[in-house]
This record gives sequence, structure tokens and C-alpha cells, in this order.
Amino acid sequence: MIQDNKPAAVGAAALRAPAPGWATEADVVVVGSGVAGLTVALRCAAAGAKVTVVTKARLDDGSTRWAQGGIAAALGEGDTPEQHLDDTLVAGAGLCDETAVRTLVTEGPDAVRRLIGTGARFDADDDTGEILLTREGGHHRRRIAHAGGDATGAEISRALVEAVRAAGIETVENALVLDLLKDASGRAAGVTLHVMGEGRRDGVGAVRAGAVVLATGGMGQVFSATTNPAVSTGDGVALALRAGAEVSDLEFVQFHPTVLWLGPEAEGQQPLVSEAVRGEGAYLVDADGVRFMQGQHELAELAPRDIVAKGIMRRMLEQNAEHMYLDARHFGARMWEHRFPTILAACRAHGIDPVTEPIPVAPAAHYASGGVRTDLSGRTTVPGLYACGEVACTGVHGANRLASNSLLEGLVFAERIAEGIAERIASAPTSQAQQALQTQQALQTQQTPEAATGEGPLLPPEARYTIQRIMSAGAGVLRSAESLAHAAAQLEQVHDGAAETLRRDGKTAEPGVDTWEATNLLLVARVLVAAALRREETRGCHWREDRPDRDDPAWRRHLLVTLGPGDTLDVRTTDSEAFPAPEAFP
Repeated sequence: MIQDNKPAAVGAAALRAPAPGWATEADVVVVGSGVAGLTVALRCAAAGAKVTVVTKARLDDGSTRWAQGGIAAALGEGDTPEQHLDDTLVAGAGLCDETAVRTLVTEGPDAVRRLIGTGARFDADDDTGEILLTREGGHHRRRIAHAGGDATGAEISRALVEAVRAAGIETVENALVLDLLKDASGRAAGVTLHVMGEGRRDGVGAVRAGAVVLATGGMGQVFSATTNPAVSTGDGVALALRAGAEVSDLEFVQFHPTVLWLGPEAEGQQPLVSEAVRGEGAYLVDADGVRFMQGQHELAELAPRDIVAKGIMRRMLEQNAEHMYLDARHFGARMWEHRFPTILAACRAHGIDPVTEPIPVAPAAHYASGGVRTDLSGRTTVPGLYACGEVACTGVHGANRLASNSLLEGLVFAERIAEGIAERIASAPTSQAQQALQTQQALQTQQTPEAATGEGPLLPPEARYTIQRIMSAGAGVLRSAESLAHAAAQLEQVHDGAAETLRRDGKTAEPGVDTWEATNLLLVARVLVAAALRREETRGCHWREDRPDRDDPAWRRHLLVTLGPGDTLDVRTTDSEAFPAPEAFP
């Protein structure tokens, strides 16, 4: 028995939660069920590992299924990985890790072909069978493979979910991950989680595993208006911070330029109007029908997203307008119905017919270019903890993600994680295999695993909306030292107020999904604002009105953040645009 070396949730902090009431065991636990998480699960299972997938809602409810435009890879005639690399580096505004980008673009085409082999069906020419490719912002060539016209994510999710079920991989749905379990040496040993279900696995429990893979998606819900689903509350980044991991580049939040404008009071997930609509020839115009992106960039409406978002915001400020328009009336009904059926249906559901009228659009929070720092094998700075997809910061995106690189990044680095885990399992010494067997036997006799309960306060559910409004007002598309300092002070007031109430009265919000999510959102919001306030320049999707220029000598470097005692934030910079050396990753 290994009673003296049972995992405990240790790190810089932990969420206040009931002790786990049930436990299970696996070789690998994957948290998240998008393209990154399910790819890791499938590849690890194929290598003989026992895998458990934990996901916050249903298997197909993550961010992947909302992806409209497609997946970028050098698949077309005349295109090359080198050209894809060049476009990615330009979009990343000097902060991409070139080695990571080269890994992405060279391994990407074969990864997409393996995805097709898994069952994903991309749109293809009826006569030749060749994959149809389109363009999006920042790409100089047609290299975006799409499915169902504008339902690429839904098709990828369908194929991977079917493959996971066919492989018999264990899944735990409707489960919010709470904190990392670590062994006595500080290595990841599983996770605690709360299952919103009934029966044997209900409430707080634990999955013990020698490898933990975070694929939890983004944190768009930290803003009032976002394209992200309701489950995107930064849980993976918050867990990693509490576990002592390093996060990077969280100030670089990409605001998608063309989100359907539903009015000034609209909150939560907003309908996305894919960049592929502009890729097929739609124009951005103001209320007078003037194309304002011409002359601002050589690619006009197809400039990188940060440039288009800024162009829209500038025009809105100049004209005191609440939105701009995307004009694709020239497509005609047939093209709208066959190429963009999902977007067409969403617009019509809100009383707008893009066949006959321009679409009102405005930027909204879309994608976190930063996240949990990893190396090229997906390892974080905590041994045994991996991250991939939007929750990770591989160095690929730099200061601004190139359109449709996100699905590819999740796919490529998920495969690299699975390869590394499989090699580790295959080369594990006999003593480790025997210890795993002992752990499994111990689980059969123990009612609950040992896990630390956090002592910090939980926020009430309504704090979520307070945080969102603070972030939208002070840390949105337009930022300044004044707006960020005000946001930071307001966030600290929320944090300190909850801590003081707990200290003085011994009271805090009751543990539950809403309070855990609000607490996670506050943590990632504080980190984002701290980094944005520290970066005194405009670069990529970080736009400082008071510092309008890019400052390479001072700021061509990354900001790294860890969580210290008492939820303090340690923010520091790298010496250059290069990330720390690989030996920093255990």
C-alpha cells in the first residue's frame, strides 16, 4: 500500500471545496474535449494507455464546435510551410517563437491528413475530390480547409467524438475540474473535479493519473461580450496558476473584428461572422457605405485580425457609431445558402438578412493567444502537467494569432504530447509499473483520496458579471494606463473584499459551480490586467492608446506570471523574444 505517498492538492493555492467522495484511476487524464483534448486521448489510447477524458459539459460542447472558418495548413498547390510560417510570424508581431511556428507549419499538413483518416470530412471539389481551400485575414494564399461551408469545428468535433466513443475511452461529462493533485515530490498525480450528475460519480471526486493534460479552452467569459461558449471561464489557466505553473502572454487577447452586433446591452456568447466571409470577398463599410480598410493595410479587409479590429474601432470612434457593417450582398442567395449556411441562419434568427442588407458588426473577445507556458512537447513548468490548445502558450501565436491556426495548433501539439506520454509509459521502470498497480489496488479499498481543501474565499455567482463589466470597460480592445489601473483597482477590491469578509466574519460563498467559475474568472482577470498594465506599448492585439507605438528595444519580450502566497502575482519579463530554454521544463 502507498498510504504515506497519497496525492494531495498542493500548490500555491487551491479552491475551497468538499473533500472528494469518490476516486478513479488512469494513466492519463485529459481535461477538455475539443480538438486538442480528444486528439491527445485518441493517440494515448492507441499507444495502450488507460485514458479518462473529463469535460465540463457534453463531449461536443467545447469551443471547437463553434469554429466556423476552418483549419490552416499548406495543403494547396504552390503553397509551402515556409509561406505559412512567414504569414504566422507577421501576424504575431515579433513575439512568435519561430521554432514553435516551424513545428506547427511543417507537421500541420500530415496532422490534418491524419484527422481526415480519423473521419473528419472537409469540403471537396465534386469532380476532383481535392479539398477546397479559402483565405482568411493575414494569409497570402488559400490554405484554409473547411467543412459544411462554415461548420468546420462542428465536423471536427463530430469525427473525434465518434472516434473516442468507438475506442471505448472512459469519459466523465458535466464535470468541472477544480485543482491539481500532486505526489510528495511535487509531480502531477491527477485532478479533483466536481461532477454535475447522479449516482456513483456525483459531486466532488478525483481522477488519479501519472499525466494530466489541460485542454480546457479559453477564457472569453472574462469579458461581457465574447464569441466563446459559456463554459470558457479560464478554469485551466486558473488551475495551473494555483498549482504553481507559469503562464505567459495573457495580455494578448484577440478580439474578433466581425461579431454580429446585437445592441449595446448584449452580453455573453455572441454570434460570430467568420473571417472566411471576408476571405470570399465581403467588404467592411461604414453607415455611408465607405470601405474604410482600404489604404490601412495591403490586404485591406484581410489584414491580420488586430489591424482589422483597430480599423473598425477607429472608424466607430470617428463617427461616434456603435458598430460598422459587413457587406456581402453581392454573394447572392445561393452562395450564402451553400457556403455560409450557419452564419446565414444566425443572422436571420436576429432579424438580419445578409442577402439583402449589410450585417452590423463590432469586435468582441475571441481568443487568448497566451496561456499556460509549455515547451514543444506540451510540458508545463509543473512535472507531469501538460497543456495544449487555447489554454496553452506554445509560442506559436506571439502577440496575435493568425486566423485558423488555432485548430491546427491544438491538433499538432496534442499529437506531440501523446507521443511524449507514450514514450514515458513505454520506458517506465518496473518499479513505477508496480507502484501504479499498488495505487489501483489502494483505490479499491479507500473511500476517498487525500486532497487539500483551499482556505481562500469563493466569490458569489453575481461577481461574474461585475468582473466582466470591469474587464470590458478597462481591458477591452482599447486600453490605457488609466483604464487598466482602474480595472486593476476594481478587481483587487473584489478580491480583497471577499478575503476581508472571510477573515472578519468567517463567511464565504458556498462551494459550487457558479462560485468556482467566478473565482477562476477573477484570478485570470487579475493576471491579464497586471500583464497589460506592465506592457507599455501597442503590439498585436494589445492596444494601448497612451502608448500607440510598438517598442521593440524595451518590449520585444514575454511577460511571465506565477501565483505567490496570498494570491499575489509575480510578473516578470524574459530577456528577449525567446522563451526560456527547454531545461526549464521538467
